[in-house]
This record gives sequence, structure tokens and C-alpha cells, in this order.
Amino acid sequence: MRLAELSARSGVSMATIKYYLREGLLQPGRRITATLAEYDEEHLRRLRLVRALIQVGRLPVNSAREVLAALHEEGLSRNRQLGTAVWALPHGPAPDDTDPATASARRTADELLERVGWSHGGEPPDAPDSPPYQMLVTAITTLTRLGYPCSAADLEPYARAMERIAVDDLNLVERYAPDEQVEVAVALTVLYEPVLMGLRRLAQARESHRRFEAD
Repeated sequence: MRLAELSARSGVSMATIKYYLREGLLQPGRRITATLAEYDEEHLRRLRLVRALIQVGRLPVNSAREVLAALHEEGLSRNRQLGTAVWALPHGPAPDDTDPATASARRTADELLERVGWSHGGEPPDAPDSPPYQMLVTAITTLTRLGYPCSAADLEPYARAMERIAVDDLNLVERYAPDEQVEVAVALTVLYEPVLMGLRRLAQARESHRRFEAD
């Protein structure tokens, strides 16, 4: 397909596609003439991922480039490719190790992972230096400081629920061809987070109605 068709099918303007090409976020098309190139379904899939990262996930271009580079690291399994790419997504501030509450939060996070059987094993995404783990520690630190429930027992039901969601996530990813799965998994990580937040709030409203409407 030509650039105009790629733009029409992806919903991304031709000017933006050219910008992504200049920034190395989209691989060049097959050159037909000195001024024309041809693009294929792989370009369309990559463009949708770039759009998810930058326009929906609000990643800076440099961060998006890191995620895309992680997708194609040679010699990595799909599991490691996905873990590396998810590590490159933004995760918020790292824990402040000068804060005394951080050490307590790490103990709580470790106890929680022990309860649900998520070992540290040194593999993404649950290694002690991984961004998702660090994000969890930061969140627990904040909850502790503000005096809200955040013990391992309090958080365990949420971890169990996330475990079930992770199974559904990967079931969805496996609908795609093997060479598409890592890219799709990263895109859905970004695109489904607002879905999960919306569903959680709808569920809270429904449960609140069930419990308290009679009052």
C-alpha cells in the first residue's frame, strides 16, 4: 500500500507518519522509486502500536523508541521480549529509599508476593529492581504514610484478581500470530488500563448501590 492508504487505514495523518519515519519509530517502506515507497501489514500493525504508545499512553518519543527497541532484541524469548518492553513503559516515580516508610513497604510487597506465589526469580516483571515492583513499593509507601489499609492481607485479593486478569490478557494476545503477539501485548497493556479503571469504578458503583441504597 502507498502512504495515503496507510494513513487512511491507520487513522494517522500522513504528516505524522512521516514524522514517525524520521524518528525511527516506523521502519521505512520498500522503495519503489526515488520518491515513492510501499508499505505492508507489518507497517500498519507497528503504526497502531506507535499510536497506542504516544497518542493514548502519552509516552515521549524517546520512551516509545525504547519500548519498540525492546520488542526486537535478538536472542530473547517472547516472555523476555514482553517483560523488557513492559519495563520500558512509564511506571511513575521510583521509591524514595531515604524515606523510612520505603523499607517497610518493601517488606509488605515481598510478603504479598510470597503469599500469592510470585517469586522474585530475577525475571521480568517481578524482579526486585523491576519497574512494576518498584511502582508497587511506591504505592504501598504512600498508603502507609496516609494511614490507609495496605497490609499484605489487604492487598492479596487485588493480587489474586490481577492474576486472573493476566490469564485473560494472555488469552487475548494468543489470538494473534506468534510474530505479532509481543507487539499486541504491549499495545493492550496501554490500551486496556483505562478499560480496567472504568470497569472497576462501575463495579464499585454497583456494589455500593447493593449495599447502601436501602440506607
